[in-house]
Amino acid sequence: MSENIVHLHKNTEPPAGPATVTTLTVVPDPAPAKPVPLWVRSGRALKTAVTHEATRTTVRAVARHGLYTLNGGRIVARRTWDGKTGARYERMLRAAEAAGNYEVAEEWEERLQRFREARHRRRMDLLHSPVDVAKGVGVGVGMSIGLLVALGVVMAIHNHDVGDVITPLAATIDFIGLLIRIVQIVWGPALAIGPFLALLGMWAVGSKQQAAPAWAMPANVRNSEGEPITPSIVVKALRDLGIPALRKAIQEMGDAGASMLGPIRIAGCGVEVDVTLPSGVATNEVQGKRRKLAENLTRHEHEVFITIPQAARTVRLWVADSGALDEPIGPSPLVTDETLTADYAKGKAPWGQDLRGDAAQLSLFQRHLLVTGLSNQGKTAALRALALWLALDKSVQFWLADLKGAGDWRYFEGIASVLIQGPTDDHVIQATEMAENAVTEMNRRLEVRQKDPTAKFPPLIVLVDEAQVAFMCPAKDENGLPYGGSKATSRYFMAVRKIHNQGRAVDVLMWQGTQDPTDQNLPKLVREGAHTRASLALGTEQQSRMALGDKAVNGGAAPHLLRQGLDKGTLVVASDGIAIPAGQASITVRTHFIDDEAAQNIADRAKALRDGVTTLHVIDHGDEERDQLADIASVVGDAPRVRTQEVLKRLAVLDTDAYGTWSFLDLKRALNGTAAEPYKSHGHMVIDRDRLHRALTDRPESDSASAS
Repeated sequence: MSENIVHLHKNTEPPAGPATVTTLTVVPDPAPAKPVPLWVRSGRALKTAVTHEATRTTVRAVARHGLYTLNGGRIVARRTWDGKTGARYERMLRAAEAAGNYEVAEEWEERLQRFREARHRRRMDLLHSPVDVAKGVGVGVGMSIGLLVALGVVMAIHNHDVGDVITPLAATIDFIGLLIRIVQIVWGPALAIGPFLALLGMWAVGSKQQAAPAWAMPANVRNSEGEPITPSIVVKALRDLGIPALRKAIQEMGDAGASMLGPIRIAGCGVEVDVTLPSGVATNEVQGKRRKLAENLTRHEHEVFITIPQAARTVRLWVADSGALDEPIGPSPLVTDETLTADYAKGKAPWGQDLRGDAAQLSLFQRHLLVTGLSNQGKTAALRALALWLALDKSVQFWLADLKGAGDWRYFEGIASVLIQGPTDDHVIQATEMAENAVTEMNRRLEVRQKDPTAKFPPLIVLVDEAQVAFMCPAKDENGLPYGGSKATSRYFMAVRKIHNQGRAVDVLMWQGTQDPTDQNLPKLVREGAHTRASLALGTEQQSRMALGDKAVNGGAAPHLLRQGLDKGTLVVASDGIAIPAGQASITVRTHFIDDEAAQNIADRAKALRDGVTTLHVIDHGDEERDQLADIASVVGDAPRVRTQEVLKRLAVLDTDAYGTWSFLDLKRALNGTAAEPYKSHGHMVIDRDRLHRALTDRPESDSASAS
């Protein structure tokens, strides 16, 4: 049995075999870094020292107290000047005249006149005062000496010493000398300390008035949240806006600008105050400083709204309580009151609350509607809330096209006569034909109205959500006419324009919801055809002008200043169908959100009011498609030229279902791109027989085969 031997010492003998050569690579030490120049180190140290929080605090403190003293001196000087002159009365007089309050102006003018008369009497009295003063001093000194001498006589009789006669007089002289010595001792230090006491007094006045800019104030004042709105805070916020004319005017007012402010009123979850601006300051200058004004008021930008009332040179400020606008509003009355019904003609839809906390109710009677905004801001929910309320009026008919196709309008199955849902070109074609059918219905109603002016019709709401999809659709029909676009040949655009022009008279109304408006996806003529225009958060002021119009934006409407994602459901509305404060062109509404379950319950109530509605999902074109060109040729017959109106009548007789509702535009569209297009002859639009036959001969066989 073999044993393994373990050696406990290290074997120092080199191993047998070929020698192994180990190559060592010497890595040099890295080169020492170049020394940082002295001026760079000094600059860094200086920057650190200057930007340090302690340095900032010190600079703020020095600036604040220095400005307290300077501005306090100005306030004291102004008060002194006002006390000696009629400047205060004149300032109040001008403020009353600027505000149009002439009764108050007359009162201030009367006070100014009384002040001037009293001042004149005082100045006239000064002409006689030196003589009167001299006489008074002489009499006073003589009586005093006589009294002292009499007192000395009494003392001399009592003490049996004649020398006591002048004792009181001598004591009085010694006392006067003592006073003179005291004044001589105190006068020097008083002259040295006096200016410091004056500066301390001016500092106290400035500190009490907080006469320093916001950046120089202490941190607890700069960063305070929820500070109550008082007249002094509003005036200081306006003074520090960076408008030189406004700041100068406030500093020159003896009342520190209080005369500019109307009463501060509680308005919902905030306060409201009217500010009459001084001469030389335009209202748009203050509007353009909204963010700075909000920060001066210790509020966020979205918590301050600036509008222009009717009064000249006046801005109306609404300032929310800190954080109040981030709190949700209550549920919709449609959800809480199951007995609520709608009235298209006389009722108003409960849409939400305005900033004052009052109910915002919108009349929908004979008003075309446009709701726009950025994506995912609550556009569909706001539009659907109006439609759900109106669905509770069983006389109202709905034709709906949801070009998003996400199921937001599925609740109208059984309420709407037409419901198209989807984002494709085929869905746009269906929506276009739906709008064109609405034009046909509108024309039929107009014809009935011409025969019977008292005829009444059930309201028809033609609603297209995500209408920008229709305007941007590139598809064309068999005649080459585009469905999208904004030209006179664009089918959807022209259908909407026709409804806007005449639909209101016979209660055929166009409601549209669009996203991220531009001139391409929301043409000017379409957006200006809506009576009620509402906008959620937008990206730019230009988009706000597209959505609401120049008048509303110039009057203070600013949907582009709403916070995307945080102000969901908040709308700026321009309409005569909602109560807007006098002088304003728009109102901000926080809409009620109706969730899916509540929407389904409201829709079920609306269905229960109806006898039963069959909802179509595809526009019916009839069982057979006619050859329009051949039909036109057949009704023209052998006549060389036939007026277009006569052709339309003959086509209606040929097939009432296919041609009974045709207009000149339909006839022109059928002949567009052929040699037989209508032309004017002797003042009338006509169709030429020979040109029509030539068009039939020249058209491809595939077209005639497909038509047949």
